[in-house]
Amino acid sequence: MIKKPHCFNRYNSANQRFLKAVIENFFAREFPRFFGPIMRKKLAEQLLFIFEGLYPQKSRIEPGQVLWNALDKNTRATSTKRSYVPVVLTLVSSQDIDKLTQGTPMLEITRSAIARILKEAYSQGGILSTRDVALLLLRDPSYVSSLRIDYEKEHDCRLPHTGLLHDIGSGVSHKALILRKIIVEKKDPADVARETNHSQKAVDRYLHDYHRVKTIYEHNHDIDFIHQVTALSKHVIKQYLEIIDYENN
Repeated sequence: MIKKPHCFNRYNSANQRFLKAVIENFFAREFPRFFGPIMRKKLAEQLLFIFEGLYPQKSRIEPGQVLWNALDKNTRATSTKRSYVPVVLTLVSSQDIDKLTQGTPMLEITRSAIARILKEAYSQGGILSTRDVALLLLRDPSYVSSLRIDYEKEHDCRLPHTGLLHDIGSGVSHKALILRKIIVEKKDPADVARETNHSQKAVDRYLHDYHRVKTIYEHNHDIDFIHQVTALSKHVIKQYLEIIDYENN
């Protein structure tokens, strides 16, 4: 008999916490002579399919999930009228356990989990900050941020979080990315909003500020003057000017 690897022995039993395994164990315990392992698995999968149709995930919390009050994605964290929405987040999934039993590094699974909960919150109308994710995982925010960035580089994407969508914190600037896609690559603003996980309102705001800066810059190249007229930070103005220079060359 082939000996199971250490990772299998260490993590496989964690699968027993999930509903599919609970159903399979019920049939094995109550009807041991009627259903073999393959039939128990197929019955469990069919029952789960029926259950998913009758009770959407939003109405319940499964093992490995938590309920969290996320910032409404249409509300800025700095707003005095910010609102929150309850979201169900999957901290640990059965797929995570399967990967662990196969020897997948914990760090890789953690990066995927961070991406998953950011996407889950956004799909339910909320948006998480790095601090939110760090609290949920009991990790330092800077560590969570570095893992998120690693995931984004590996998968060539931008994950939805407040630092990206609401321009908060010291994360990499996304205005330049959005405006280059629209101004330089001539892409439709609605398509860019979807590609970058931004609201249409945010994209329109960046475009509005860009054109304000461009109009003033055509009459006066002084950054201090543009800053006084627009009330935009000089750092942001310089980003817009870089795109204007690129467009003119």
